[in-house]
Order: sequence, then structure tokens, then C-alpha cells
Amino acid sequence: MKILAVCGMGIGTSIMLKSNAEKAAASLGLDADVEVADIGTARGAAATADVVLTSGELAAEIGDVGIPVVVVDSFIDGDEVREKLSTALGS
Repeated sequence: MKILAVCGMGIGTSIMLKSNAEKAAASLGLDADVEVADIGTARGAAATADVVLTSGELAAEIGDVGIPVVVVDSFIDGDEVREKLSTALGS
């Protein structure tokens, strides 16, 4: 499974989100590869992903990419990331 963590620049906050997404996937028993992207490359990167994790503002910019685009309010809240990932994947 591939999870895409998206922030505005693809550097800072997406790295925090990536770390929490990796922990969340492991706790859900998922074998997941988590990659980061900036908003400019997110739509293209989503073509090979199973789910996108991002903020509310950026979710609107990403739009419909044919996979779940999950809005995470706090990228540093591991519990929120796990709950929302679980819900999106039906785990």
C-alpha cells in the first residue's frame, strides 16, 4: 500500500505527517510505503497511491484524484492520523 503525505512545500509538515502515518499504518497491521509530496506534484503522485493525507485547504486544491483524500487537522496527532487512516481504508 502507498500513502501520500502532502503539505504545501513537501518538506516540513509532510515529514511529520509521514512519520505519524508510518506509525499509524504499522499499528493497523498495514504494510505501507509513505511518501511525501508538495501541492504542485500531489495530483501526479496520487496516481500511484492508495490514499492521500493532507490538510483541509490542500485537499480542496488536490481535488478528486480517484482515491481517498483524507483531511488531517493536526499532523502531529498520531491518534488522529491512525483513526482517519483506519476510517478511510475501512480497517
